[in-house]
Amino acid sequence: MVPDNKNLKNKKSIWEETTLNKVTSRFPARKNLVTGSDEEIDNLYIPDNNFSYDEKLGFPGEYPYTRGVQPTMYRGKFWTMRQYAGFGTAEESNSRYKYLLEQGQTGLSIAFDLPTQIGYDSDDPISAGEVGKVGVAIDSLKDMETLFDGIPLDKVSTSMTINAPAAVLLAMYIIVAEKQGVTKEQIRGTIQNDILKEYIARGTYIFPPAPSMRLINNIFEYCSAEVPKWNTISISGYHIREAGSTAIQEIAFTIADGIEYVKNAIGVGLDVDQFAGRLSFFFNAHNDLLEEVAKYRAARRIWAKVMKEKFSAKKEKSLMMRFHTQTAGSTLTAQQPDNNIVRVAIQTLAAVMGGTQSLHTNSRDEALALPTEQSVMVALRTQQIVAHESGVANVVDPLAGSYYIEQLTDKIEEEAWNYINRIEDMGGMVKAIEKGYVQKEIQDSAYKYQKSVEEGDRVVVGVNKFTIEEPAPSGLLKVNPELQKIQEENLKVVRSERDNAKVEKCLAALSEGAAKEDVNLMPLIIDSVREYATLGEISNVLREKFGEYRESIVL
Repeated sequence: MVPDNKNLKNKKSIWEETTLNKVTSRFPARKNLVTGSDEEIDNLYIPDNNFSYDEKLGFPGEYPYTRGVQPTMYRGKFWTMRQYAGFGTAEESNSRYKYLLEQGQTGLSIAFDLPTQIGYDSDDPISAGEVGKVGVAIDSLKDMETLFDGIPLDKVSTSMTINAPAAVLLAMYIIVAEKQGVTKEQIRGTIQNDILKEYIARGTYIFPPAPSMRLINNIFEYCSAEVPKWNTISISGYHIREAGSTAIQEIAFTIADGIEYVKNAIGVGLDVDQFAGRLSFFFNAHNDLLEEVAKYRAARRIWAKVMKEKFSAKKEKSLMMRFHTQTAGSTLTAQQPDNNIVRVAIQTLAAVMGGTQSLHTNSRDEALALPTEQSVMVALRTQQIVAHESGVANVVDPLAGSYYIEQLTDKIEEEAWNYINRIEDMGGMVKAIEKGYVQKEIQDSAYKYQKSVEEGDRVVVGVNKFTIEEPAPSGLLKVNPELQKIQEENLKVVRSERDNAKVEKCLAALSEGAAKEDVNLMPLIIDSVREYATLGEISNVLREKFGEYRESIVL
């Protein structure tokens, strides 16, 4: 993409005035031709005279990683096909995981129910009506043992979407592996562990920012020494996008979160190259295929510059943005749900052509209920068809050199940097969250998008155009209504069979450690979990010491 004609812009102007105008005077172009982020799109893109190949692109596996973090990308091996799943009891979810692995899934991704996500046991009154509904209920090590029964943890990598109590679930996973004869050095996977985006967009927080950041640092420090193959955080733009952000805001706010985590870890004495290579990211794959591809490319370039220039990271792995992608749940419609299969296929192409390291594809019925086995299989087959039949995985960075893609990548990068610099000027992401700045930006974007749909400026097929009369949906997955009673009975058994004196001793040690800023809490949490202290018991000890976060309303 090296322009060799200085008169190309003039030639484009002549083309617009002559050839193009002849057509558009008779057949005007469609209105509102903008990207998903509401950026205007030119009718034609030509080479940019200011484009520097070495500075902007380079080669795959080399700085600034615009073209991918690996030299071969999918020519060597495909991305990890990691379907996000979990519901009901540990037994039910274990059965679903085994089914997915039999169908060719190559990694596990665990969805936890709401009580687990906010650190409550299933028999806590606050858990009533929510046990096992949006994910699997995990109350103690016993549930975790059941969840992974018959699944060798030295053979699969596991991602766990858990944030505020991430340290507790990681401790459970470590001990389950131990009981299988798998060492901490062997296990591979990721915990989400991204509390800042919870304050921004998702809401499953427990503790205020300061102790939450302490727990994250404890995990960084512990895993860098003890669990070297584990990704200690998945800095998540996915939920920011689901809350209504644009693609530009998604990567800008996610990278600003990443900057805050790195600053915080360095501030307590960790060396950047000690932990940065195990940071990972999590992005959304939305419907605007080309914008999404450009978004991923811009994000890699920004992160590489941040780590090299702001934090003086030396190791190559510290500069590489590795990320998981999930197709966009917010784009799925309850109307004409089979249309969602097509949406997911487009989003899968965006993630793959953008260079993702792992991918979850949503199921056709997820706007209505948790997916059935049949729907999950179609979602997984979508990845497999793209991998084996589409040809897009046969070359590294297949859209590189497109005049539109390169200029869109530059535009997204420029506007993302504007956001990042604005947040840094406020004192960083925590300060920006406290001021309500990030939340307000997302709310405004969400309102603008919804207004454009309601006014018909944006077409959502089957919702505001091409609608039909449909029968009520049938064959949806239903969670056992007796689940809460089952979990309560399981908890009674655990509490009656464990050594309660040892549990109390471990919880007392955890409480004492939590009161001291310089104590790493991971070993104390592991000790408590090993004695079958429950998630709620451990979380309540920390609640007592740390307090609970209360969201401020942003209007």
